[in-house]
Amino acid sequence: MSEHTTAAADPLLAVEGLTVSFPTAAGPADVVDNLSFSVPRGGALGIVGESGSGKSMTSLAVMGLLPKGGAATGSIRFDGTELTALPEKRLREVRGDRIAMIFQDPLSSLNPYYRVGTQIMEAYRSHRRGVTRSEARRVAIEALDRVHIRDAATRVDHYPHQFSGGMRQRIMIAMALTMEPDLIIADEPTTALDVTVQAQILDLLAEIRRDTGASLILITHDLAVVSEVTDDIVVMRNGVCVESGTTEGVFSDPAADYTRRLLDAVPRIDDEIGVLRTTSAMPTIPGGTR
Repeated sequence: MSEHTTAAADPLLAVEGLTVSFPTAAGPADVVDNLSFSVPRGGALGIVGESGSGKSMTSLAVMGLLPKGGAATGSIRFDGTELTALPEKRLREVRGDRIAMIFQDPLSSLNPYYRVGTQIMEAYRSHRRGVTRSEARRVAIEALDRVHIRDAATRVDHYPHQFSGGMRQRIMIAMALTMEPDLIIADEPTTALDVTVQAQILDLLAEIRRDTGASLILITHDLAVVSEVTDDIVVMRNGVCVESGTTEGVFSDPAADYTRRLLDAVPRIDDEIGVLRTTSAMPTIPGGTR
């Protein structure tokens, strides 16, 4: 990890020896095997790997949201508290309030039958007992405005299908921001978005880090994405960490053959990053995705 990461005596999140297993006919199968990493306060970590590498299961373990049958061992300490030892009620208070997760597919996370404002309001009120609906509505509008959704006071009453894919991802980020979390976990937040919208979402995540001081874990298969917004990186394959270090160091001098192959698989990665940076500065197009 970077000097900032390793020097942090009290990281916001410290994962040590994490193993996630699922039962099979042949016995327990490990999908994450003895994984360790830390995230400093205000820092950003990228967890990178191909499909099946265990990166998403790692994030679900941190959130306490493993699928049925999944079991996690090892230590997951958040702000000094061991999450694996917390009762479910206390874990729910941490989850969503101090740790927020942005899932890969907003359509599967947003209910198509409810207005987006209603969904943000209910999520907020579930963690802020006693808040009135009018106050929750004000918070929802402010959150949508914060993620640069135009005419937030009007669009708060729109349904998910009335937004583009990029805008739906912004809504999920807005929902997470209402809790003012200390840690945001973004699981493949730019998947299925075109390069212009990807850049906008990455810019937004970087802006949120600057404005709120929140830490970030970015889960992705896309090396160009982590190069933009993370300080450190963990490269996973088949549930195991094959390499970790500063993002700059891993990109400039990868130690593992697997990492080199991932980099070689994106032959024009510098050009792609340049495209991301250029298109992120494009002006807003009325009725478009920004």
